[in-house]
Amino acid sequence: MDYDVVIVGGGAAGLSAALLLARSLRRVVVIDSGQPRNAPSSHVHGYLGRDGVLPDDLLAAGRSEIVGYGGEIVADRVVQIEQASTGFVLTTAGGPALSSRAVLVASGLRDVLPDIAGLAERWGNDVHHCPYCHGYEVRDTALGVIGGNNRPFSLHQASLLRQWSSDVVFFPNLIELTDDERDRLIAREVEIIDGAVAQVIVEDDRLQGVELADGRRVSRDTVFVGPTFVPHDELLTAAGCLTADDSAPNSGWVTTDRTGQTSIPGLFAAGNVVTESAQAIGAAGAGAATGIAINHYLLARD
Repeated sequence: MDYDVVIVGGGAAGLSAALLLARSLRRVVVIDSGQPRNAPSSHVHGYLGRDGVLPDDLLAAGRSEIVGYGGEIVADRVVQIEQASTGFVLTTAGGPALSSRAVLVASGLRDVLPDIAGLAERWGNDVHHCPYCHGYEVRDTALGVIGGNNRPFSLHQASLLRQWSSDVVFFPNLIELTDDERDRLIAREVEIIDGAVAQVIVEDDRLQGVELADGRRVSRDTVFVGPTFVPHDELLTAAGCLTADDSAPNSGWVTTDRTGQTSIPGLFAAGNVVTESAQAIGAAGAGAATGIAINHYLLARD
């Protein structure tokens, strides 16, 4: 089937781009595998006009709007993107190949948590990573921050969360703090409890605290952790898109220009697949801007 634009990923970025393109009378289809990053979360916060909305409800409303403007939503998974004389050919896991003049990959990222018992099971409930998304709901309670593989993010969390609570404990876990880092946290009145973390304590389906490897238990109501952010960029890298070099802050991530276009003309990317910092509303904004850029790209070739 032939399209103006195929969008890979039906999260906030992909749906926002699809909405703008459908309203521009482009033939657009969203291919979505149905695995949103924020599925474990009970609510989406910081989304203007929809603060506190259920993640599924936000996506369902977006899909309905796109279909209302003539766009298509297909539940499937794209397994390959190939360049062709007319643009691109996309192979899917369960349907026919699709041809498209332009492609937007908005497939997001996955959060890789430290290997600590209980973290994954409580993820999105009382284990979080984003204070802006969940800090208000746990304000003035006992908070813990567990150091993970993402060292800068973990240290930033520990300092930042003091804005929401006066009772913040940082568990460096396997992070060896420098004297300067320790002094900065102490200056922020963050308590530091050293030692490897064994597990988070859960009783009656509620997080109760953190247990260290030596048996010490520290009562906490909510825990924040800095995951490693791994983009779902396999389609982009397999297609040959350039990535940032080792000296760049975003080393290893696929690079785009200011319009969202990758190093391959006509192949765009937006949202968390190319930036680790995009919240839902940020991803939506990036998707909308890239959707407009794609329409301009097509206009120049109409």
